[in-house]
Amino acid sequence: MKEQLYTIPVNEVFEGECECPLCKMKEQLERNAIEYTLGPSYMEDDVRAMTDETGFCEKHIRDLYMEKNRLGLALILSTHLQKTTKDLKTLSSQSTQSGGSFFKKRENTATIGEYVDKLKKRCFICERIDNTFDRYVETIFHLYKKDPAFSEKLCKTKGFCTYHFAYIYDMAPKHLSKDVLEQFLTDIKSVYFDNMKRIQEDLEWFINKFDYRYKDEPWKNSKDALPRAMLKTHSVLTDENN
Repeated sequence: MKEQLYTIPVNEVFEGECECPLCKMKEQLERNAIEYTLGPSYMEDDVRAMTDETGFCEKHIRDLYMEKNRLGLALILSTHLQKTTKDLKTLSSQSTQSGGSFFKKRENTATIGEYVDKLKKRCFICERIDNTFDRYVETIFHLYKKDPAFSEKLCKTKGFCTYHFAYIYDMAPKHLSKDVLEQFLTDIKSVYFDNMKRIQEDLEWFINKFDYRYKDEPWKNSKDALPRAMLKTHSVLTDENN
């Protein structure tokens, strides 16, 4: 199957050696989103309107702070702060003017708590990652249906983390016909459980190496078993398993 622009990132990540290609894919999308946020785009009115509206989660505001563009981040936060303050002033004024209980909710008007809760749940970078990630997952199903070479790649991977195994398992019926679905589920169950067994064995040998009875035994493939197990169970990428 001839590669298209949208299939290249998916094919590349499934050709790699990562313990979960979807984790690797998401990591690259996160890096791209951070660079985009602090690149020339932050001066564009439509992008700034979105960052003003959504803000950032705790993780990604820390990631942005660790980048070199402190001026860009300051400008982004300045207008986000202005919008948030303006919105909260309006809401607090409406609460005071409504009479009765201060916490009485006016019809069709969010409370201060609801506004802040919604703000806490949104993040410009998270939403940008998720939107592209969903398209990549759709591409996985498309390639599996149309490209036999891709299905072979999938079966030769080191499996998936538990989170992404469940994600594509549940998404598959929405994208694959019954016959293709059955084979797809068989394939991903095989690569997931076979590789989880491999990780379990490596982790157990890693544990054994702390027992004096095994101190002279070789490490085999267990030296990096812990970070690989962290990726499998919690989708955590570290330098050791990257």
